[in-house]
Amino acid sequence: MGQESTKTALYSGKFPRSLDVKKRVAIPSAWVSGEGEEFHVVPHPNEGQLMVMGREELSSYKKLFQDLTTMTQAEKKVAIREFYGEAHAVATDRQGRIVLPEKHCERAGLGGEVVFIGVGSHFEIWPKERYEETQPSRLATFQRAAEEIGL
Repeated sequence: MGQESTKTALYSGKFPRSLDVKKRVAIPSAWVSGEGEEFHVVPHPNEGQLMVMGREELSSYKKLFQDLTTMTQAEKKVAIREFYGEAHAVATDRQGRIVLPEKHCERAGLGGEVVFIGVGSHFEIWPKERYEETQPSRLATFQRAAEEIGL
């Protein structure tokens, strides 16, 4: 369904966007290479945002689940099934937009204003209000981590 990239994507930056009534939203132009580019949208199980990633990143999660040492094989199968069962493929249109699944938008509380956040190998889509509300705790965590790594 889309173009395959020969390089590993690196998503960085914060970008405010608007979700239209059809649940279309424009991906930042630096993050797309053209029409028909495929992404996979997965609701985060705990944090209330959508994770958006390419095929390579999506595929890497199976091994992460299989390598868990705190779960039984049966539990790992359930986790893999739930993760991939929630993943939904989308493709960019000519304007670099994707259509987000309605059920994912409802689950993440997305509508109107959203924020795209680059997270390295994937990006996240947050409701703008929730993202802004979490700013103080995110900043404190980042400052502590930055100090620990000598930044």
